[in-house]
This record gives sequence, structure tokens and C-alpha cells, in this order.
Amino acid sequence: MCRLEKWHMGLKPKGEAKAEKIKGSMVSRPRMKLWLIRATTTVLLWTCLVQLTAIGNMWGPRVLKGWPSCFTPSAFPTAIEKPSSALPALVGTEKIVLPPKRIYKNNGYLMVSCNGGLNQMRAAICDMVAIARYLNVTLIVPELDKTSFWNDPSEFQDIFDVDHFISSLRDEVRILRELPPRLKKRVELGMLHSMPPVSWSDISYYSQQILPLIQKHKILHLNRTDARLANNGLPLEIQKLRCRVNYSVLRFTPQIEELGRRVVQMLRRNGPFLVLHLRYEMDMLAFSGCTHGCTDEEAEDLTRMRYAYPWWKEKVINSDLKRKEGLCPLTPEETALILRALDIDQNVQIYVAAGEIYGGQRRMAGLSASYPNVVRKETLLESSDLQFFQNHSSQMAALDYLVSLDSDIFVPTYDGNMARVVEGHRRFLGFKRTILLDRKLLVDLIDQYDTGSLNWDDFSSSVKAAHTNRMGMPSRRIVLPDRPKEEDYFYANPQECLTHIVPSGRQAV
Repeated sequence: MCRLEKWHMGLKPKGEAKAEKIKGSMVSRPRMKLWLIRATTTVLLWTCLVQLTAIGNMWGPRVLKGWPSCFTPSAFPTAIEKPSSALPALVGTEKIVLPPKRIYKNNGYLMVSCNGGLNQMRAAICDMVAIARYLNVTLIVPELDKTSFWNDPSEFQDIFDVDHFISSLRDEVRILRELPPRLKKRVELGMLHSMPPVSWSDISYYSQQILPLIQKHKILHLNRTDARLANNGLPLEIQKLRCRVNYSVLRFTPQIEELGRRVVQMLRRNGPFLVLHLRYEMDMLAFSGCTHGCTDEEAEDLTRMRYAYPWWKEKVINSDLKRKEGLCPLTPEETALILRALDIDQNVQIYVAAGEIYGGQRRMAGLSASYPNVVRKETLLESSDLQFFQNHSSQMAALDYLVSLDSDIFVPTYDGNMARVVEGHRRFLGFKRTILLDRKLLVDLIDQYDTGSLNWDDFSSSVKAAHTNRMGMPSRRIVLPDRPKEEDYFYANPQECLTHIVPSGRQAV
């Protein structure tokens, strides 16, 4: 009776339960084998697919290279549309097929923090890419200066097309937006070796002293990157890579380039135009100690500003002596006099590429009287167009850079970073006319003219004669062994990347 109740309640005899258990295990084993076979087959197929994709990238037909891959980030398309630009070197709507990724043993990770203004940082980025390529390390997208005088909060991607920067250098160096998570955590915990590299170093310094540090620490942070690579004495491939980064890879964001095109189109509608890089701004005058033409109150303000910045090491400055040595930017009044002496048409449009001119309209009055068609981005564009750029001086400088490249004549009144980098870029675009003013000679001629010891005709003739060979034409860079700061700057005359070079001597600056 009890047994019947248990049976009806679902309980089975021991023998029958044991037989069913054995039967179940026999059924599960084939299933387990089938699952293992499927898993192994899937892994093998994925491995083959990855290998075929890698081979296709290097040697495969063009159709294979167009296939999407789940291992390829969306930021790295196989082809990208190149936006049009006002600049000859950047014009075009053709699709650019990206080069295959360069395969190499990664020696570590390089982080860099740039310092200075836009063009100082631009040159530094070019140098750091070349160094990363030479050392076979992974470069993290550079950090831009946010603590300098300009106090610009812009990130790299706010100024430059970061996707183009990363993808167009695939065949040279691996670039990441940020460190891998494990290494990023180390940096957040302060486990990071940081240092400034030695200025004007050749590539052997980086291979012999910097590379061992990267290999030891896995990550190295270079915290000052301006002028850290020599002008001369470098392998040709290094020089050419610096040019490639500067003239092809470092492209401004679509928003900046589009606004630059609009400004150029506005100017072109009224004929040829000249870009005047008038570096008569408060920061430059304070830094250089140049107060010629300023009131006593203005001179005191500039001196106070110089003392307020501890990294501006030179404090006591003789303004008159510095001006006579040609180490001051020309004033707006001096600039107007020189343009007239060079027979620049007084009806030409002059686009002033600069920040706020120190002294405002009072100091610009003489230039505006001689050249009534003086314009700025602020007068050409609506305030709504520039609203996005407010308090972002590097982005404003990028706009001026684009307009400067496309101008018929470019005239810098001081040889700062923008003047020199634009000069070199215009050489690269076909030796476009760039008037490189000999300030030491000019201030002497101006003083003679002002005192009446030189009449206008003689003054004008002397100015023209002095600048016949200072128009940005082909020339050789001056090399001064053991004095790299005094020799010609690579980015002002990248002769290794140009097609027409003067065989010997120095016929032009």
C-alpha cells in the first residue's frame, strides 16, 4: 500500500532511477562534444577572418580594403571625404584612400603637453610625431596649453581635425585619443614619469636618453615640447615627416576651415588682398619690453605685466636699444610708412591678422589714413559667426592662419611663431609672396626720414633695395653649429620638402 502510494506520488524504484541517470549522462556527452566543436570552429573562423583582413589591408585588392571590419573603429574609415578649402594645398573633393596601418613592435607610450600659442604648439606637434615614429612608440593625442597668457581652454579636437590626424598617419605612427584603461589608471594614481626634453636636440638624444626611459616606465610624459628638435642635421625622412604632418595631417576643424573660406571669399570679391600680421599686441609688447610710441602710463602697464609672469625671465629692458637692434615689432605708424615706401597700392584691402592692437584706434589712425581699406575678421563677419570663437584665442589664430595662407601678399611685422610658420607654409605652397621686413635697417631709415636727413625718394629707394631678395623666394637655411637658436628656423624654410632650392649661398631670407 505504501509502495503504491509512493509510486503514484512520482517516486521510482532505485534501479529504474539509476538507469535513467546513466541514460541522461549518455545523452549529455554528445551534446557537450557538439558544443565544443562549434566553439572551436567559431574561434578558428574568426582567427582566419582577422588574418585575411590584415593581409587584405597590405596586399589585397581594392575591393577587400573597402570591407568594414568590427576591429576597425568608426573613426578610421577606409576612405574619407576631404572638405574643400580656400588653400591650394587643401583644395579637393576627391576621396583619400587611407594607407595600411604600420605594423611594428610598440616600445611604449608617449604623452606630450604643448606650450605656447597656436603656431608654437603646431610645430611642437609635428616634432613629437616625428620622434614617436623614430622611437616606435604609441603617441597619445597631444594636450594643448591652457595656462599661458591666452588662457585658452581649447582641446586638440577643438582646433584640429583629430580623426584626420589619427587616420592619415596610420602608416607612420600609432596614435590614440587616450591611454589604454590599465595605463590610464596608473597615470591617475600619479605613477607617471614627466620631464621636459632638452631644447634643439638631434634625434640621437631621443634614441639614447628618451627611449630607455619609455621602455623602463612604459609611459613617458614630455611636459614642454617647443623647439625640442633640431633644425638641421636630421635624417631626411624625419624632415619630410615633419613637413607631412604640418602641411597635410594637421588640418583645422571643418567649422574653422569653413569660416576661413568665407572670409577669403569676402575679400576676393573686392580684388587682391594683403594680410598684415601686426604683432602690436599687449602681450608681445610686454614680453619684448618695446614701448616706442607708447605713453608713460602705457609703458608702466606693460612693465607691470612683464613682472607678473615669472616665466618671462627678462625683466629690465632698454626699449630704445632693443628697437635699434631690430628686436621690436614695428608700430602701426611705422608699418604704414614702410608699405607706402614699397609702393603698396593704397586702395588694396589690408586684412589685419592679430589680436587687439595696443592703444586701439588711436594707434591705428595713421595706418587707416594711409590705407582706408583696413579690415579685420570682426568687421567682415557677424558677431554670431565669431560667438563660438570668443575667449578661444587659438581658434581665432587658426582663422587668421588660413586667411594668411591664401593672401596675395603676407607681411609680418615681427618674426614670431606665426610669422615664421606661415612663411614656411607659403614657401611650400609655391613661394607665395611674403615680405620679410629687415627691422634693424628699417628703424634706422625711419629715424633718418623723421629727422629730415633722408628725403622721401631716397627713403623709398632704400627700403625697396633692402627687400628685393626678401620676398619668400627659394633660399638655403642658415646653419650655425653650436648656436641652434640663432640659425634659420626649420618651419620658416623647410628646404628638404621644397622643389626649388637655391644651390648655394643665401640669396633670400
